[in-house]
Amino acid sequence: MPRSLSRDRLVVLLQSAAAKRVAVVGDVMLDVYLHGDVERISPEAPVPVVRVRERRLALGGAGNVAQNVRAVGALCELVAAIGDDTGGTQLRSMLGAIGASLDSLVPVERPTTTKTRIVARSQQVVRVDEEEDSDLEGDEVERLLACVRSAVDAADALVLEDYNKGVLVPRVIETAMQAARRKGIPIVVDPKYRNFFLYRGATIFKPNRRELEAALGADVDLEHPEALPATFERLGVDHLLLTLGERGMALISSGGLVKRVPTVAREVYDVVGAGDTVTAYLALVLAAGGSPTEAAVIANYAAGVEVGKLGAATVSADEVIEAYDAFMAS
Repeated sequence: MPRSLSRDRLVVLLQSAAAKRVAVVGDVMLDVYLHGDVERISPEAPVPVVRVRERRLALGGAGNVAQNVRAVGALCELVAAIGDDTGGTQLRSMLGAIGASLDSLVPVERPTTTKTRIVARSQQVVRVDEEEDSDLEGDEVERLLACVRSAVDAADALVLEDYNKGVLVPRVIETAMQAARRKGIPIVVDPKYRNFFLYRGATIFKPNRRELEAALGADVDLEHPEALPATFERLGVDHLLLTLGERGMALISSGGLVKRVPTVAREVYDVVGAGDTVTAYLALVLAAGGSPTEAAVIANYAAGVEVGKLGAATVSADEVIEAYDAFMAS
């Protein structure tokens, strides 16, 4: 399928995408990477002692979607919740540095979700999560809703990025999707288990295979797609994009038609953030007038670039074009 997209069409869609605006609603995180060396075992417990040589911060979750939108040149309104803490201050600074709007970052009475990865000799030793992931309530939800309405009204596409950290509660999901449907803009959803069946009307619904099978309570057999229409009836979405790891992706339409998108990654260094990159490019290409098939193919090229980088990273339009050229020449 990647060869069915012409280079001219790819360039036109990416250029058009750069002039669009995407509303991203969901869970933003601060990713902290501590890189160091292990030279001994602790005398206090049988664990390695990591001497940190480098500390690096990155935008995670919905923040990573936002920075990939900005990397293409498009505008982005990120609706998210952050704590009144050091992590929240750092996120504001990082989002401001990439030119994302800060108007819809809602301060809440909980810590900013922070994931700290300790890496030694290119291997992750441990990950430490600082978070509170219960659903937001009361006035905090009301403030989110006001930001959602404003962001969607100005957008050419909507992304709902759910990491089950409390932002995408049913009222927020319903309000965002109703506003997007009224405006007639595409909706891309990256779901998690809590609200899996609340996204009826989504243009592209993007779980991984494990998440979909867990939600349905049954295996998804792509080789025998006759049972897929029943899956669509339950989900109520237009297209289902299943990420299949090293096997690429599968785009499934409501009629049960399955289109395979084989991986184009040349080197897999780190898969962290690849799904966020796919989500961003799906929304951008749809906003630019591309078909779901074109969006999936282009997002697949972007993912192939992203997994060759360390951590949650951005992928520019030029990098996607370079990946396309390299694949077509192979």
